[in-house]
Amino acid sequence: MHSAERIGRYRLERRLGSGAFGTVWLAHDDELDAPVAVKVLADNWSERLDVRERFLSEARMLRRAGSNRVVQVYDIGELPDGRPYFVMEYADGGTLDDLLADGPLPVPEALRLTALAALGAAALHEAGIVHRDIKPSNVLLGTGPDGARRVLLADLGLAKSLAQASGLTQAAGSDGYRPPEQTVPGAGIDERADVYGLGAVGYHLVTGQVPGPPGRVVRPDRLRPGLHPGVRRALLRALRPDRERRWPGARAFAQELERLASASYAGRSRHRTKAVAPAAVVVAVVAAGVTTLLVDRPPGAGGVQVEDGTGRITAEVPDGWGRQLRDSGWDPAAIGLPAGREPGLVVADELANWPDLTGAVNGVFVGLSEHGDVTARVNAVTHPGCRYEGARAYSSAAWHGRIRGWSSCPGDGGSVTDTALTPADGGGQPQVYVQIRQHGGASVTGRVLEAVRVRN
Repeated sequence: MHSAERIGRYRLERRLGSGAFGTVWLAHDDELDAPVAVKVLADNWSERLDVRERFLSEARMLRRAGSNRVVQVYDIGELPDGRPYFVMEYADGGTLDDLLADGPLPVPEALRLTALAALGAAALHEAGIVHRDIKPSNVLLGTGPDGARRVLLADLGLAKSLAQASGLTQAAGSDGYRPPEQTVPGAGIDERADVYGLGAVGYHLVTGQVPGPPGRVVRPDRLRPGLHPGVRRALLRALRPDRERRWPGARAFAQELERLASASYAGRSRHRTKAVAPAAVVVAVVAAGVTTLLVDRPPGAGGVQVEDGTGRITAEVPDGWGRQLRDSGWDPAAIGLPAGREPGLVVADELANWPDLTGAVNGVFVGLSEHGDVTARVNAVTHPGCRYEGARAYSSAAWHGRIRGWSSCPGDGGSVTDTALTPADGGGQPQVYVQIRQHGGASVTGRVLEAVRVRN
């Protein structure tokens, strides 16, 4: 590499990962003031013209897909030593593989994430491309301009055009995610090969385990008791060894997963911790508070800062949200933690509507807990009737956490985010639960979380 610090105009920050044929770096485009990912062909393959062509073919296929569900290519170039590189959008939320580090996901989240990955595969298929290596580490998570989670397919190093894949092809793919037709050179493949990989991804997210060899996959409900039969059938259909018996395409599979994720029974499947109803937390908070204060601040001042009755918690909400405050604490038993009175507050424009998920309200709840694992409990919270939008990582100077979001809630069609925060310094305690309810307008989740502070 001609510089330890730069590739062309891109300033390197850190290595994101390495594969068989190349290394991916996180870099910064100083001209556009934006983070990017730069993939560079590995030194040991620089003299292999066939590998070089495959490397460049990946960039061309990503570009050809032209979908916001597939990683976008911005630029391509060549180092002074002749090795090619290409520049892609950077996905800041890691991969599905990262999410699996904590075990299986809540079933609705697992289904929605798999559905979004399937829509990415459908975009590839519509562009005449079959991926051939769909697995959790090749499904990236990013954050959109509005704060919503994005799911992106990446790494087309083994991809083929459908025209080529229908004829002679080499064996490819990863164990557990590879359909049987990809193990036999010359067998020919089509988009249903990616349906198998997507089914394996969904199976892994739901059960926490990679499926066994084709034809010997353990039923997912045996690994996750209580799983609804509809979920079991959808996953096993995708994993059929006979591709004629699989879902006919990725889009059909995505539609079924989305339907299952939206059904009430999906939220009742057992997880590592007990799921709680959405109103349980807010009712407990409001009931704990006996004082209602009107927060008087002129419009346009930028925000309203509030604190709980102990003075330990401070937060800030937009002007119009800061009309009423209850500040005398909450009972963490509402989400399954040890019972007791802990510092907490809820501030909103209409506190009377807070306990009812169907009520129009803009507000924030912040609850402190120094006992138990808030993150695990918040990960199990569900909001039946709302559309689950997935989860994403959050990081600031003060906090690390995970934001889980819902939209299109019943009644007013509002949104809810639940976030578990832990100290960025790695101290582990105290942990904080933040719930944000919003009725319309641009998301303020990042702004609210940035302002949350806890005094020792």
